[in-house]
Amino acid sequence: MTKFINFKITSLILLCIFFALPSFGQSISSGLPALNITDQGNGETTYSLSLQILALMTALTVLPSLVLGMTSFTRIIIVLSILRQAMGTQQTPPNQVLIAIALFLSFFIMSPTLTKIYDESITPFMEEEMTAEAAIINGSSQIKEFMVKNTRKNDLSMFSDMSGTGNYESASDVPFSVILPAFITSELKTAFQIGFLLFLPFLVIDMVIASILMSLGMMMLSPMLVSLPFKLLLFVLVDGWAMTVGSLASTFVSV
Repeated sequence: MTKFINFKITSLILLCIFFALPSFGQSISSGLPALNITDQGNGETTYSLSLQILALMTALTVLPSLVLGMTSFTRIIIVLSILRQAMGTQQTPPNQVLIAIALFLSFFIMSPTLTKIYDESITPFMEEEMTAEAAIINGSSQIKEFMVKNTRKNDLSMFSDMSGTGNYESASDVPFSVILPAFITSELKTAFQIGFLLFLPFLVIDMVIASILMSLGMMMLSPMLVSLPFKLLLFVLVDGWAMTVGSLASTFVSV
């Protein structure tokens, strides 16, 4: 209770100091930064610098969610996590390494789509050949096309029926409110299917090692401890990392 009172008193003092500062008083008298939209009269709309900075900062805050939900990152990180658990290596590779692998592999998979967005949306906008609205619409259509191609039809139909929007003529007609949950649901299903297939050979090794230890009467010895070197040896002999990464990359359909 005393800490809370001290915190309130400190906050009140800081507030009084800020209001006493001349610069703060001048900013209050001059008003907040202008957040306005101006119509040029020729069909073009310009936004104030403060509004552009606000939009940029908002975009940066939602960027991690976009990377997770609109790219191949979700499927890759789930498969790699299941693979690490199947091998029984606890925290090896660590989470930072798995995230780095998933990010770089996602960049490799998404590079055709990102290149197409840059050539058809960003470059014309920077050369003032396309408005910001047209560039955003064109770029979002490319992202939608990638997600639609990698989403199961059943999942897309389920969410479209739930939203009551019906069928769509093209990928660009699918709203983000439908394609985003459908894409993530499809990615989760695919990731767990791949993880199940990766888990099977390691499960067989664990069962064989446990049966051998039981037959030898070594019930106090952990089967996981004995099977770990054999699982690592099998994974290295078959070049498991290259097979896993290559198989994951081949499961995606690029634009």
